[in-house]
Amino acid sequence: MPGEDHERARMKPPEHTLHAIMADITTLTVDAIINAANTSLLGGGGVDGAIHRKAGSELVMECRMLNGCKVGEAKITKGYRLPARFVIHTVGPIWQQGKADEDALLASCYRNCMQLAAYHQFRTIAFPAISTGIYRFPIKRATEIAIATVSEAIRNTLLDQVIFCCFSEEIFRLYESALTRNRPLPDH
Repeated sequence: MPGEDHERARMKPPEHTLHAIMADITTLTVDAIINAANTSLLGGGGVDGAIHRKAGSELVMECRMLNGCKVGEAKITKGYRLPARFVIHTVGPIWQQGKADEDALLASCYRNCMQLAAYHQFRTIAFPAISTGIYRFPIKRATEIAIATVSEAIRNTLLDQVIFCCFSEEIFRLYESALTRNRPLPDH
């Protein structure tokens, strides 16, 4: 039937690519970057401070309107002066030796960011290593949670590309290793 192949091609799910890079997340041209924020959403240190500085004062003004964000949740703003069109802010857990449901809260961060990406029909997003800086979440454990959660959630999105943006060689190697172990087998 004419047009049937076109319709089938249109319904085919996108090829999802997950990969790690070493870069400054504030320089990436993607639909959205993820901000490892604090509960106020008004800026801080690390990635959060860098994003706020590069985006400009308009970001702080919009964040004030959001009335903060709870741990494990996510909220979205425009990207302003960033190359990314949007910023998804999420608040990761502070590591407390695994005694405060940190794994589930970190997974919730990634899941909620992916839900916002799906809702806004984003094609490209970039994540930092959430909670691994001043919040001291063990990096290897955080990496495994990030990749497992994103790999599961990506099925419900239009995302073509998810970037794990790493700020050190050590973190980059951990992501590369975890991504290699979690790559799906090709269909035969």
